[in-house]
Amino acid sequence: MDARTIAGSPPGAGYWYDDEGDASAVAMLAAVRRLRHADHEMRRRISAGMDMNTTDLEALRRVIAHESVEDPLTLLRLARLLGISGASTTKLLDRLSRSGHLRRAPHPTDRRALVVRATDHAHEEVRDRLAVMHERMLEVAQQVPLHSRRAVAEFLDALAEHLDEQAAPDPLTPAPRR
Repeated sequence: MDARTIAGSPPGAGYWYDDEGDASAVAMLAAVRRLRHADHEMRRRISAGMDMNTTDLEALRRVIAHESVEDPLTLLRLARLLGISGASTTKLLDRLSRSGHLRRAPHPTDRRALVVRATDHAHEEVRDRLAVMHERMLEVAQQVPLHSRRAVAEFLDALAEHLDEQAAPDPLTPAPRR
């Protein structure tokens, strides 16, 4: 039985791995690929449903996450986290301020700086739209046997760390003309 059969993956899911490899490891990577695709599509649907683009939704997510640990984001840190320019960040914040989702506020310790805060409206919308999904995700996670949870978490953390370490590849080159 090959990795595609084990994982229920579409054809080509094992493209990067030879057929003689560890089928269960390839099946895990195929499952991660399906998860990443499903996550991408979910974020696209959520952002469209909230009438914002995916970068706006990611900005909102980041601001709320940092607020929850009392680590407010400056405009510069938000730009770096999103991988966008300062000008793009200003436009993003203008859009999300007009829509009532984010606001600029004085930095709690640096009078010269501003931080980005989510509005009560943003918190309510995010909770209303995502609470059921997050509850179901927790239920799915709780179905993993207790003795396997650490290994699953370590696998996912190691994979995330590996992906974070990857440098941008060289640009693709055009095929030679015949």
